[in-house]
Amino acid sequence: MKNATAAQIREAFLRFFEERQHRRVKSSSLVPQNDPTLLFTNAGMNQFKDVFTGREQRDYKRATTSQKCVRAGGKHNDLENVGFTARHHTFFEMLGNFSFGDYFKQDAVAFAWEFVTSPQWLAIDESRLAATVFAGEGAIPWDAEAYGFWKAQGVPEERIYKLGAKDNFWAMGETGPCGPCSELHYYQGGDIPCAEEAAGRECQGVACDCDRWLEIWNLVFMQFERSQDGALTPLPRPSIDTGAGLERMAAVVQGKRSNYDTDLFQAIIRAIEGVSGKRYDAGSDDGVSMRVIADHARATTFLVGDGVLPSNEGRGYVLRRIMRRAIRHGKRLGLEKPFLARVCEAVIAEMGDAYPETRENQAFILEVAKNEEESFRRTLDKGLAILEDEMRRLEAAGEKVVPGKVAFLLSDTFGFPMDLTRVIAGERGFGVDEPGFDKHLAEQRARSEWKGSGEEAVGDLYKAIAQELGETRFVGYERTATRAEVKALVVNGHRAARAGKGDKVDVVTELTPFYGESGGQVGDQGAIAGPAGAVSVTDCQRPVPGFTVHRGEVTEGAIAVGDLVELSVDEARRDLVRANHSATHLLHFALREALGEHVKQAGSVVHPDYLRFDFSHFQPLGQEQLHRVERRVNELVRANEASDTSVLKLEEARQSGAMMIFGEKYGDVVRVVRIGPSKEFCGGTHVRRTGDIAFFKIASEESIAAGVRRIVAVTGPKAVELAQREEEELGRAAALLKAGLFEVSAKLEQSQKRAKELERALEEAQSKVAAAKSGDLAGQARELKGVKLLTARVEGDGKALRELADQLRSKLGRGVVALGAEQDGKAILLVAVTKDLVGTVKAGDLVKDAAKLVGGSGGGKPDLAQAGGAEPAGLDRALARVAELVERAIA
Repeated sequence: MKNATAAQIREAFLRFFEERQHRRVKSSSLVPQNDPTLLFTNAGMNQFKDVFTGREQRDYKRATTSQKCVRAGGKHNDLENVGFTARHHTFFEMLGNFSFGDYFKQDAVAFAWEFVTSPQWLAIDESRLAATVFAGEGAIPWDAEAYGFWKAQGVPEERIYKLGAKDNFWAMGETGPCGPCSELHYYQGGDIPCAEEAAGRECQGVACDCDRWLEIWNLVFMQFERSQDGALTPLPRPSIDTGAGLERMAAVVQGKRSNYDTDLFQAIIRAIEGVSGKRYDAGSDDGVSMRVIADHARATTFLVGDGVLPSNEGRGYVLRRIMRRAIRHGKRLGLEKPFLARVCEAVIAEMGDAYPETRENQAFILEVAKNEEESFRRTLDKGLAILEDEMRRLEAAGEKVVPGKVAFLLSDTFGFPMDLTRVIAGERGFGVDEPGFDKHLAEQRARSEWKGSGEEAVGDLYKAIAQELGETRFVGYERTATRAEVKALVVNGHRAARAGKGDKVDVVTELTPFYGESGGQVGDQGAIAGPAGAVSVTDCQRPVPGFTVHRGEVTEGAIAVGDLVELSVDEARRDLVRANHSATHLLHFALREALGEHVKQAGSVVHPDYLRFDFSHFQPLGQEQLHRVERRVNELVRANEASDTSVLKLEEARQSGAMMIFGEKYGDVVRVVRIGPSKEFCGGTHVRRTGDIAFFKIASEESIAAGVRRIVAVTGPKAVELAQREEEELGRAAALLKAGLFEVSAKLEQSQKRAKELERALEEAQSKVAAAKSGDLAGQARELKGVKLLTARVEGDGKALRELADQLRSKLGRGVVALGAEQDGKAILLVAVTKDLVGTVKAGDLVKDAAKLVGGSGGGKPDLAQAGGAEPAGLDRALARVAELVERAIA
């Protein structure tokens, strides 16, 4: 397979292990499922974590995957290195083969060697390969077994290296499964520079940080369980976790020394050449920028395709940094117009066959890239202006160092890396406070460090019960009542054989008509009746996929494990839920029809009283757009088409055109629901005909995040109720305005116009009164050394006091005005100083001091300041304090 494409290598790897009884498993989402501790999926084993620990059972013991991964954020953060090195990436693919208590070291080594060296497979030159094994550390002996297995494959002893725990020992965490590693390394050549040799020392070979030896395969032998005290106990079912980076493998097979020179990146780099008009030169600054853009466009495409949106926290914050770094390097290439969406399009063209979800979400991915770039370009220009302003300020003050706080603001908010700030500053003869920048950066990293998504961790108890009993068979599509045996009870967090009256209980049965909350649809309610008691079911949950628990309270008698019970769903409530769930499908269809194919569901709640639908879109919906969507949904409701359901293999369902939902995890077989023109993957319950929805009405539309909007709507009786409430409100407004229902807006416009006219007339009258009053008050001013001072209690609000102060200040010529007023039980204090006096007395200082006497605080400009306080009784003392301060200042 010399010079094989990356796609051929990926397929060959998966086929090789399929032929050796491994199940080909689809790559999981980059947003980890059921693991809130991870920021992103960063290794092939993530989706099998519970299988390795024994908390989850699957119907296969061998698996193989090509897993999409992102490492950018948290402790796996090499973002600033991407583009400058041959192998740092934010997005990459990890080829993996896994054994869950099946084969172990001997077979894992044999598989690796055969795939890498066999002429039928990769045919990599054996003479360029070396293996590493664990050298042993502390009480853990060296891995003589792995050493022997590599030797048996024909690897010479002098090319089997023993390395310490840093390189060749793996652990899932502080405690839990762990074990030695064994790696394959490929020799790229002695002409590659080595920092050790440059420093006069000897290159450390496979243990060296230089690129002469390149790790291409890592076997983890999951062999021990580490306890809290650090003791290692052999696992009863040792397992295998393999990781082989596709990018590195492609580089070796294609004879390239940089991952960016492989076909995985070259088509994307050609797209960048196309938009920039420049040729790719690996050794130039432009070459660095092209590599950054190529890598970051891949990460952007796959993260957005898996439902991550740029934002200011968590996963979205990391995505935003990746996108903005790419955009900034685009500007360095001279790209003054948005380009990132076009590069993402090239990524989809390159990767769409292997990852069809990128094609399915193409419109949305490109729209997100376009909107984020347009927004950031405006921000970037602001950043340049801020840096220019800061350097002008420093120059005027005779300073030559840009503060670390400013450099960090430019980096964090405006996307300037420290090196760009340093270059721009250096061109003007300025330095940068880098220790100060590092301090702020450390604080930011602490803020952005992933501490979990806040999802509730699934209890080990339910996983253990699910593993023991297996999946709960759901019969609720066909019926809403059935008989079944109670298989388990949980009372107060503990398994129990029996639950009595008043106990809060979770009931597990072998089958159920109750829908457990999932896919946005709330759990069913109803009743469980047994031979000796009854349970009122208030909720139904799936704490483990495919495993249903009925939550409620024993209302009479008792219920016990082994009882044959009657389970009955509250059918009236289920009907309301069904109508709302089917309405979300029709709403999704109508939104895509009205707004475009970039619209994708980004979350939902289906409740008996309402539906909530979150979707991707970048502008508020106007009233006419909302009406258009509402009308279209009701047209589909009135069409009264039958809904139908089919159960298909995942790929067959995808090819049928059914919509997939962001963030959902799908098995090999999926349920596809067609309701009118809508066709979606969905496991929920639905109406038999669209007419069962009866009536659909939008209650609200709003933004909930950048690029995500939310519609809340109601159907059936709740929609009628909302329409009647709106009509009643309109009727009350019409009665108050003495108008017909359809004359309300015209009457309101007339009333508003009249109100504005009256306000203007009132303001004119108040101005005349204030002018007259100012003339009277001006005569009360006293003169001190050529400065006129006026303090007075008056009536009015803050605006009236400001207008009066302006008039008094102009009449005084040179002086200070202090006015106090009481309004709604609060004190208002205002001080005005003529411009020629602000060097002697400042209004802000005067009001800040005097405000303490009215129990408040305030401030403002040197010539005008205002304060408020809760103690109006202190106004006279506050005014006297202003006079005292002025007298002291001009004495």
